[in-house]
Amino acid sequence: MYFMTGKNLVNVNDGKEFNSLIKEGKVVVDFYADWCGPCKFLSPIIEKLAGDYDGTVKFAKVDVDGQQELAQRFQVMSIPTVIFFKDGQQVERFSGALPEDEIKEKIDESF
Repeated sequence: MYFMTGKNLVNVNDGKEFNSLIKEGKVVVDFYADWCGPCKFLSPIIEKLAGDYDGTVKFAKVDVDGQQELAQRFQVMSIPTVIFFKDGQQVERFSGALPEDEIKEKIDESF
């Protein structure tokens, strides 16, 4: 099950809900952990982008400690890892805390 953390941003807590979320449309998923310093840097950027792209791209966060199966399924080896999905298919990914302008560029190029 997932819940809204802000406008156009959900926290995913269930694999079935994750599958449903990425199935259609454009989705940016941030794999993170609460204890991760770079994740804390990236989090407000993801929240801002979720607002900027509201209506065109969905955003989600997955806590790798709580959702180890999802992290393994998508071979998340380091965090933060951000994966872009279009209609259920992975189209882009990056690891690390990139600046907002670089992430926007990746989103615009991928979708």
